[in-house]
Amino acid sequence: MGRTAPRGRAPGPPRTGPVDSAEEEGNVIVEGRNVITRAARWSAVHPWWAIALWVAFVVGALVVGGLTGTRQATNSDLSIGESGRAAAIARTGGLQERAVENLLVSSWGGGRLDPVRAQAAVDDATRGLRGLTGIASIGRPLPSPDGSALLVPVTLAGDPETAADRVQPLLDAVAGARPGHGDVRMELVGAGSIKAGLNDMLSRDLGKATVLSLPVTLLVMVFVFGAIVAASVPVVLGLSSVLAGLGLWGVASQVIPDPGPVTQFIVLMGMAIGVDYSLFYLKRQREERALGADNTDAIEIAAATSGHSVLVSGVVVLVSMAALYFAGHIAFESMATGAVIVVSIAIISSLTVLPAMLSRFGRYLDAPRVPLVWRLTRKGGVKPRLWSTMLKPALRHPVIALVASVAALLVLALPALGLKLKATGIDDLPRSMPAMQSYERLTLSFPSQSDTHTVAARVPPGHAPELSAAVHELVRRTLKDGLFVHDPAPVVRTSADGTVATVAIGTRFDSGSAQARASLARLRGDLAPQTLGAVAGAQFAVGGSDVAYDVDYRANVMDKMPWVLGVALALTFLVMALAFRSVVLALITVALNLLSTAASFGALALIFQHTWAEGLLHFESTGRVVAWMPLMLFVILLGLSMDYHVFVVSRIREAARGGLSLREAVEQGITRTAGVVTSAAVVMVCVFALLASLNYIEMKQMGVGMACAVLLDATVIRIVVLPAVVTLLGWKTWWPSRLARQSVARAPRMPSVVAAATAAAAARTTLP
Repeated sequence: MGRTAPRGRAPGPPRTGPVDSAEEEGNVIVEGRNVITRAARWSAVHPWWAIALWVAFVVGALVVGGLTGTRQATNSDLSIGESGRAAAIARTGGLQERAVENLLVSSWGGGRLDPVRAQAAVDDATRGLRGLTGIASIGRPLPSPDGSALLVPVTLAGDPETAADRVQPLLDAVAGARPGHGDVRMELVGAGSIKAGLNDMLSRDLGKATVLSLPVTLLVMVFVFGAIVAASVPVVLGLSSVLAGLGLWGVASQVIPDPGPVTQFIVLMGMAIGVDYSLFYLKRQREERALGADNTDAIEIAAATSGHSVLVSGVVVLVSMAALYFAGHIAFESMATGAVIVVSIAIISSLTVLPAMLSRFGRYLDAPRVPLVWRLTRKGGVKPRLWSTMLKPALRHPVIALVASVAALLVLALPALGLKLKATGIDDLPRSMPAMQSYERLTLSFPSQSDTHTVAARVPPGHAPELSAAVHELVRRTLKDGLFVHDPAPVVRTSADGTVATVAIGTRFDSGSAQARASLARLRGDLAPQTLGAVAGAQFAVGGSDVAYDVDYRANVMDKMPWVLGVALALTFLVMALAFRSVVLALITVALNLLSTAASFGALALIFQHTWAEGLLHFESTGRVVAWMPLMLFVILLGLSMDYHVFVVSRIREAARGGLSLREAVEQGITRTAGVVTSAAVVMVCVFALLASLNYIEMKQMGVGMACAVLLDATVIRIVVLPAVVTLLGWKTWWPSRLARQSVARAPRMPSVVAAATAAAAARTTLP
């Protein structure tokens, strides 16, 4: 069954096409109901049922997630490429490296250490350590070459991959021994303590960013709506979506474990997405109420328009994030899963429980009012004539505006051609961490090779002698090669049955140097195949902690990137083409996203591969961008930019269907959405700027990249490039939809002043 005009609204002209909404000078007529509008009307008519079901869902998700807990990823889960195969071969023979923490006793000023006092401190600390469970052995004290420190290796029993979870008792034991030895510095240094310190720093910093994002988001919403209740609705919906997402992520992590930051990623992305979706919906409902619709009809109209935009935008986010499953690494898969969960929940909350809240508490939305801000919002916040002025160059001179804006974005994207990638290693961790300060003192007192390559080999039973001979021949050849450390000589380790062997071969060069990568290539390409490859049935691989992992990780990213980008763009194109029935518009969407993403990549390279912004953003440049950043940023930005892109394009199409010329439709669609789109962009930029304020280089790069891309999309792309492209293409923008075909036979319209007066007079009439 179709509908005539909503109650309290003027009747509109009959509909001629299979569209779900139309607009002429602000009057929207909803003819048919789809799933979105039916869900909205049911929620509006049965608000308490909808709210109760939503609360039950959120509480149930939290309870289930609390029962399952969150399964953390291990080093085995995160292994990749040949370095991962080397670790797997070593594990089959029980030859994986044990976790070692180092008790470091040093002088406060860096001078020579008093041997008696140092030994007394070591004795007290090791006495406490020996009383702990999980300690396999404690080595003998080793003095540093300059006499400034003593080093005692402490080997942990059990799985080395869980050392970070078991290192706290050791840290406590060392701390307990400090009071009686204030004349020396005592600290524990190792991979486990560094990882534990990193986890603590991330939890603290990301927790602070998450807490700050709530008042920042609420403040932006207050300036959007001018009333506390209306401002709180999107924040409450976003927060409830995040809580449900965190609960369900606990369940999902049992299949795809959490490598670390997924929980915080869910919080930040859930708030940004959830608030934006609710914001679009709520603004449209309030707009329709202001035009004379009753509350239920205003909700249904908002569902048919903004609700449709929310669904399309959400689906684009889902398919773009799902493309990460083609990246072939658990870190990408876990982030994709977390995003899919929280975005799906945000879509559902916006289309179901939000209409119920607007129906039940709609009369309280404008209370309490913020006096000055309320008057500004009643005037439209940002005056339409400001946006009209900004749009004039793109509408009057589209060719010049398009060429100039695209040229500017391409210039910004140029540094991306020299983008250098690097997997995050221990040298990239912030020096503000106490654990990293201890690590620097350790390496200063006990200088050694920067990295070690681990060669692991396995042979069938009966070939143990050949394996032993081959491994020792490999070691002999490395001792003659200038790329490797010769003193001390590498030590070969073998399994009980002799079928598995490992040997750690040190490099002479810094782990980030070209020579270190050359030494890895020498082992993988020449030495290991020539020696181990000669043994019948031998399986071998060369891995390691820094160089090998970095090389393998970057290789995986570069190998999978075309697949991820291609799938994400193809699915985005398909969704946009189906949603708007326009191939041309889908192509425009893909092109604009590529343009803004390339510009943001250029900004990343410009900022983080150089030193000029170190003081401004408080970081130390590594000369490279984190290896996983391009893939992750691309899919996230592809989805997030759809929020306001779909919203703006929908309003342009709505205005064009209502009878406006294409240029007028572009101007009206952009100016009427300017306030809400700007607000959505401000929310995203603020949330991502909080990430940019963190100490960890990965979070800082992600925050800067995402903030830059959203800012470019919300300004240059939306105000200049998009209107210029649509103006140049004209009605071809909507090809092959019915709107493009109808434009050919479009009847001449009355002058805009007469049309506005007629629409205003019609809006004052009521149905009998």
